[in-house]
Parts: sequence; C-alpha cells; structure tokens
Amino acid sequence: MLGTQSKEEGAMPLIILLAALVALRYFEIGPFANMSWWWPIGVAAVAFIWFEFVERLLGLDKRQAADKNEKMREQRVKDTFNKDKR
Repeated sequence: MLGTQSKEEGAMPLIILLAALVALRYFEIGPFANMSWWWPIGVAAVAFIWFEFVERLLGLDKRQAADKNEKMREQRVKDTFNKDKR
C-alpha cells in the first residue's frame, strides 16, 4: 500500500537502482559500457523531484506521518492496558 511506507522505505528502490546504474556504468559492464551518464543523473533527478515536490503535493508525507503517529498511539494504549492486567 502506498501510504504505509515511510519516506526511507520508499526511497530505497530508487537508491538501489541509482547505485546499480552508476556502478554498472562506471565499471563498464555489459551494455552499460556505452550507456550515457545522463541515465543515472536522470534517475537521481526523478527521485529528487518525487521526494521533494510530488510527494508533498499529493500529501503522502503527511499521511505517512499521521499513520506513524496513529500506530504509536495504538501501541501506547495497548501497553497501558497490558500493564493493568498484570
């Protein structure tokens, strides 16, 4: 689900893709030897635009923060009631 991932979890596939593209291009492995450096730069630009502008525009960052706060509140309530039962 889109709203359940934290910003760091959502960024991980893009970071892995970017690191893989840079490594494959740098070491000139296979078909990546002739690949333009603009591809890794483009992936980095898309990731930056997504996490700095689009995510905020769609309200995903606030939804994720609200979900995290709700989970923490539920855990506190659960812990409080479990202490009373002991």
